[in-house]
Amino acid sequence: MKKLRRQCGFTLLEVLVAMALFALMAAMAYGTLNQTLLSADILSDRMNRLQALQRTVRMLSDDLQQLAPRPVRDELGDNYGPSLSTAFQSGFALELTRGGWNNPMVLPRSTMQRAAYRIEDDALLRYHWNVLDRTLSNEPIVVTLLEGVESLRFRFFQTNVDYIEQWPPENLSGPTNGRLRPLAVEFVLTLENEDEITRLIEIAP
Repeated sequence: MKKLRRQCGFTLLEVLVAMALFALMAAMAYGTLNQTLLSADILSDRMNRLQALQRTVRMLSDDLQQLAPRPVRDELGDNYGPSLSTAFQSGFALELTRGGWNNPMVLPRSTMQRAAYRIEDDALLRYHWNVLDRTLSNEPIVVTLLEGVESLRFRFFQTNVDYIEQWPPENLSGPTNGRLRPLAVEFVLTLENEDEITRLIEIAP
């Protein structure tokens, strides 16, 4: 008489328990992966923000360090604006003429550049023109440097201790006033989270 062999297998309860454990492990793995991806996105955003902030500070610093004593003619050709100004064109926090504009393609332009800064919709914009003495037909090239900007302030030092907040000085006039440069310029960049970035730039004589 043959003996019946015991069948090996899983009961329905064991299968259900195994499926529940698998589902739990999968949910935990998905949660970990999702958190990792979220952390990576946050880190990437912070790195991009830091890079934009560093680029902005470097651009502002370079423009001021390369400040050139070259006034510019206004769009109508009637007047000359100073090489450095906080009020030459309405809406700009600062406008300046800078040197050291590389020209590797030997384009028909100067190595000096007219640049300006403005805050618009909480973003810091940099304008520059391909000509110094521009006309109404010369459109600027606009670059968004940094978003989330509350304000950009400047202080201009005429001596080691005295400073003014507008340039050129109101008490000076004459043809040389447009070429006048401060000894140093301090800029304060205030961000929406109330962080402040301050730099003091010495102007070469």
